[in-house]
Amino acid sequence: MKIGMVSLGCPKNLVDSEVMLGLAQQQGHELTRDAADAEVLIINTCAFIDKAKQESIDTILEMAEHKKSGACRRLIVTGCMAERYRDELRAEIPEIDAVLGTGEVEGIAAALAETTHRGTATPNQVIQILRPNGSPAGSHELPTYIYDADTPRMLATPRHYAYVKIAEGCDYKCAFCIIPKLRGHYRSRSHESIVREAGALAARGVKELLLISQDTSFYGVDQKERGALARLLRSLNRIDGLEWIRMLYLYPTTIGDDVLDAMAESEKVCKYVDLPLQHASDSVLKRMKRPGTRASYHTLLDRIRTRVPGVSLRTTFIVGFPGESESDLAELEGFVEDVRFDHVGVFTYSHEEGTSAHGLEDDVSATTKKLRRNRLMKRQERIVRRAQKARIGSPVRVLVDGPAEHDLVLRGRLEGQAPDIDPVVYLTDCDPSLYSAGQFIDAEVVGSRGYDLLARPRSG
Repeated sequence: MKIGMVSLGCPKNLVDSEVMLGLAQQQGHELTRDAADAEVLIINTCAFIDKAKQESIDTILEMAEHKKSGACRRLIVTGCMAERYRDELRAEIPEIDAVLGTGEVEGIAAALAETTHRGTATPNQVIQILRPNGSPAGSHELPTYIYDADTPRMLATPRHYAYVKIAEGCDYKCAFCIIPKLRGHYRSRSHESIVREAGALAARGVKELLLISQDTSFYGVDQKERGALARLLRSLNRIDGLEWIRMLYLYPTTIGDDVLDAMAESEKVCKYVDLPLQHASDSVLKRMKRPGTRASYHTLLDRIRTRVPGVSLRTTFIVGFPGESESDLAELEGFVEDVRFDHVGVFTYSHEEGTSAHGLEDDVSATTKKLRRNRLMKRQERIVRRAQKARIGSPVRVLVDGPAEHDLVLRGRLEGQAPDIDPVVYLTDCDPSLYSAGQFIDAEVVGSRGYDLLARPRSG
């Protein structure tokens, strides 16, 4: 059969999608990018916040139309929304033939083999899935699945970079987050399994390895393996063919000096720290059930910059959490101004059923949340503009990702820029036929365009 896949949400979800595609391919199924041509459509969903849930529902209904007008005979829904609302989805969208939660990735083989057809849903029938006072489905046990180096996997990223999930699940109790209920308890993969997978990816031409999990710096702690992440980084650093090893989703209380030292001493490990802090007001952090304070975060970030000279810092914040005041936002703004992060993402708080924060009054209006987000991003924009101006004339090493989308020639990234979430570098004044995706270029910064940098390849 011809299989089509739509993968929504984060890179962790993308890895699950790649595994399902690999399992389908192993069964002899053909993969297609044309939804109208697919006999089976798989939607791997996200359910982290309201917008993600709405996107998932819209995509399911859009793909369901192919049962009427296309070749589609089966519609399979997987991922976080399937884990959270499996019963509601099956009841309200009769086009769905199978629902697989986050712990049932390997069940895609059986789901592809079944043959059923159940009917047609309308958007009005589905809206109750997003009901504000509902409760997530969850009478089943928490997921325990995690793939390994022997699991078939078909990369959906460009061939020069790949994500590797080093652990699954989460044991934290952050007030705003539903992920522990959707992904289960934290569980690390073995050192050997990760290194073996990384070696196989390098042999396929992967230049950049992105290590991901719900808390990447917690790796090995669940197995009582002290220093496990630092040892893993040093092992990966020895793999021929890899050029960059990047960690995403670190955590304030689990990023230790051993990891920072490994980052500083391993030439392939990117000097890049992605550390979602969520806020900087002590009172908001306490209500969020997050560790630390503004002062302790300052101390941590100073320590990171001292132990890893030249490090790029990325973080994300949530504005509009219940009870957030103007003075709380001012605390956050002051923190951003003091620290001067290289990259900042800002989300508006989403009042999610099943989280402990859902018991609080969602007392910051949607309009205020949006205004606060824009206000914080404006401040970050000014910080970035000053930093970019200071970089003009400096030499940089750029990894080419491919052709640019507009009048500039090539698009690439620096060591301090992760794919999809960070700004990029546009290469100008060069012949694109001389360069290919996955190639590294020595260049010079010549300017900027918004958050993105402009650079010119250096001669010789």
